[in-house]
Order: sequence, then structure tokens, then C-alpha cells
Amino acid sequence: MPGTKRAPTGAAVLRSDLTDSIVEAALDEMAEKGYQGLSMDAVARRAGVGKSALYRRWPSKQDMAVSIVAQLGVPAVEVADTGSFRGDVRALLDSILRWFQDRRLGPIFTDLIGVARTNVALGDALTEYVGEPRRRRGSVILDRAIERGEIPADTDRELVMDLLAAPVFWRLHARREAITPQYLDSVTDFLIRALR
Repeated sequence: MPGTKRAPTGAAVLRSDLTDSIVEAALDEMAEKGYQGLSMDAVARRAGVGKSALYRRWPSKQDMAVSIVAQLGVPAVEVADTGSFRGDVRALLDSILRWFQDRRLGPIFTDLIGVARTNVALGDALTEYVGEPRRRRGSVILDRAIERGEIPADTDRELVMDLLAAPVFWRLHARREAITPQYLDSVTDFLIRALR
């Protein structure tokens, strides 16, 4: 993970309550100003800490932003086994929607994606620490469906993972339309039919 270092000891142990307040401040800054307007100085001021408190946790603005988004966003994609592929797909679509509609994470993530189009280092870090881990966790629903005999064993996993997130992202951010439970039901049913 960006900014991961050896475990500190003694006086260098990082206070989790302080880290939490810095994370909250960084999220607020990114939501308000975007990645381009983000600065370690502004986060430190908002959190009421010295800049050194940030640099002890993350070596750069990029590491801080990616680490925080990964910490909050990667676990959010996990879906409990509902007992059916349809149920798992529908639950995963709900989790994707929550991620994109979160008042801070949604705008932050879409902003980071936009910046990553021209910032290769940021794009690579987002792929490594957010995109790929989310896809791995989400693809567990494919493993379960294959084990239950609900979809073929040779299902194109990469394509399916793209197809799961794309309709939600496109409808919210490109078309700027509301996503209803009925819409997610329709996407689910379409995907199930296509994969069978």
C-alpha cells in the first residue's frame, strides 16, 4: 500500500485517533478541492496537526489520497454469499452504487479517475491499490457461481467485472440520471441472461 513502512516503535508509534482525524480532513479537502487542489498543508491545517504528522504516515499527497481511498473503498466491495448468483450480482451492484453515491468518496473517486488520465503515476497507483483489489474481491461472486454450476467455468472474468460496474458508473456520471432499484434489477437480470 502507498506509504506502507516498517512498523514504528516507541515514541514513533502512530496514534490511530490522530490518523482518523487526518483521514477525515483529507477526505473533506479532496471532496471540496479535488486532487489537483489538494495539499498536505491544507489537510494538516484542517486536521489541526503539523505537516510532519502527515509525512510520518504518507510520503506524498498521492500516497495519502490513494491509501485513504483504498482503505475505505476496497473492503466495501465484499459481498456476503446470498445463495445465488443473481442475489450476489444484485448485492454487488448495490455496493457499487453506495460507493459511487457516497457524498465524499463518489466525487473523490471520479475526480481521481479524471486526473489519472494524464497522471500516469496516479493511474498506476489507483489500479494497483484500488482497482485490482476491488476486482479481486468482487470476482468472488464468480467463483461461487461457477461452484454452484450457475455460470460456465470458462466465463471471461475480466469482462464480467467490467460489465458489473460500467452501467452504474455510466448512468450516474455520464448520463447523470438516478439509479432506482428497478434499474439495478434490470441490469442484474440482463447480466444473468447474458452469462448463462
